[in-house]
Amino acid sequence: MNLEIVNCTPYTDQKPGTSGLRKSVKQFQRPDYLQTYIQAIFNTLEDREGSTLILGGDGRYFNREAIQIILRMASANGIGHVFVGKAGILSTPAASHLIRKKQALGGIILSASHNPGGPDGDFGVKFNVSNGGPASETFTDTVYQNACVVEQYRIRPIKPIPLDKEGVYDLFGMKIEVIDSVQDYMELMESIFDFDKIGQLLQSDSFKMRFDAMHAVTGPYAKRIFEQRLGAPEGTVFHAQPLANFGGGHPDPNQAHAKELMNQLYTNQGIAFGAASDGDGDRNMILGNHFFVTPSDSLAVLAANATLVPGYKQGIAGIARSMPTSQAPDLVAQKLGVPYFETPTGWKFFGNLLDAGQITLCGEESFGTSSNHIREKDGVWAVLFWLNLLAEKQDSVENIVRQHWAEYGRNYYSRHDYEAISSASGNIIMEHLRQQLATLAGTMIRGKMIRAADDFSYTDPVDGSVSEHQGIRILFEDGSRLIFRLSGTGTQGATLRVYLEQYEADVANHDQDTQEVLSDLIEIAEALGKVKELSGREAPDVIT
Repeated sequence: MNLEIVNCTPYTDQKPGTSGLRKSVKQFQRPDYLQTYIQAIFNTLEDREGSTLILGGDGRYFNREAIQIILRMASANGIGHVFVGKAGILSTPAASHLIRKKQALGGIILSASHNPGGPDGDFGVKFNVSNGGPASETFTDTVYQNACVVEQYRIRPIKPIPLDKEGVYDLFGMKIEVIDSVQDYMELMESIFDFDKIGQLLQSDSFKMRFDAMHAVTGPYAKRIFEQRLGAPEGTVFHAQPLANFGGGHPDPNQAHAKELMNQLYTNQGIAFGAASDGDGDRNMILGNHFFVTPSDSLAVLAANATLVPGYKQGIAGIARSMPTSQAPDLVAQKLGVPYFETPTGWKFFGNLLDAGQITLCGEESFGTSSNHIREKDGVWAVLFWLNLLAEKQDSVENIVRQHWAEYGRNYYSRHDYEAISSASGNIIMEHLRQQLATLAGTMIRGKMIRAADDFSYTDPVDGSVSEHQGIRILFEDGSRLIFRLSGTGTQGATLRVYLEQYEADVANHDQDTQEVLSDLIEIAEALGKVKELSGREAPDVIT
């Protein structure tokens, strides 16, 4: 049967975070490191015999090698059918769609999302379940328990499968299909948005757009959809070729890392709309001419205008946002009279709400927005949604957002990231804050009254599961908020994220500098968290 059973030593550091297992490439290249984790996934999967699996990644370094290893192991572990993206490329939202469309048992997505790539960068493995969404904590905990005791893995000694052309292969009874990575996803987008109107906009001489694919996975998707299908001029999409090291850049679509795009939109080049997506295609940044749209505002604007888009013309069932995301979407839900939910960070928490039909739109402040069309955040979908609104309203990004603020008020919002601090320092800061929680309510600090303070806990309204210690919340009487949270997406030390939010209803005060508006909250955050003292950092590494 050409089946090998290889003895191995289990690794005890393979505990998945909020988006799967992320480590340095060098860690994944250690002897049998990838193999033990993949075997742990297969050991956890029930009913895998003869099942269908989706496989692909964001094209980063080690992607192709990992795909060949996983194909050999899938055959050895009884998988019946694997769909693989051509060239090993498959965006996370496209993978989610394929899992659902092909009724697969799940999908293995090879990505470290917005983390840097290359031989000295990061790599990641994430398993998405049959609804197309990230696996539950129960599943990933079981994978980790398996990984800690795996002493052998199953694999077949075969030659590599050609990935650069579409085709069908048989591997000891397991069918492998190398498929067009873009086509199924593009057809899904056509079913949601008015491509005729968007095409007219993109072909207009008076409208210029730029999309930065950041040398990551959305390059092929953006070229095919925006330029070839919708008729945008050639060159609208730049950094379109996926590269194993993302061209030496950091594939994170924000003001700090998409500098070339920012320069094009903030100089007098007459570009009306700019957008970017990240390593695996699930995040997005939206820009107007000399105007940045926060992810929180983006979700709120899309929700308020959803009925202008064909796929949502019947209205929305509800909205969900992650806890650190600003409360702007809540205000829209209240006016629409639909439910709204505050969940922990991590897209898997939206999955139950989407499956239960309780929400239609959802999003996170970390540049992720999506809807019930899949079970992941979706960067290209968000860009198409904005283009559909621009085509319908025949107005600018800035005017649309300012009109929204005039109706709902403005939530001034920012995130301060302290990257790669030691895990010990991060835990000390969070514990220092936790020790104050019982006494903060009713305290006046810098002229602001604290209404409540807690360590956020979430009870899932669908399955009743409880997720605790999801971030420190400090809530003020005037509606402003401070959030402290340790991120689980990095591979070096810890990232402390401090979120600041201040509501302003008066239109006359909607044109102020965000950091100046939030200056009192910034001082309060330092007074309570002592981040500079306890981390040794004088300032955040990234402000968004």
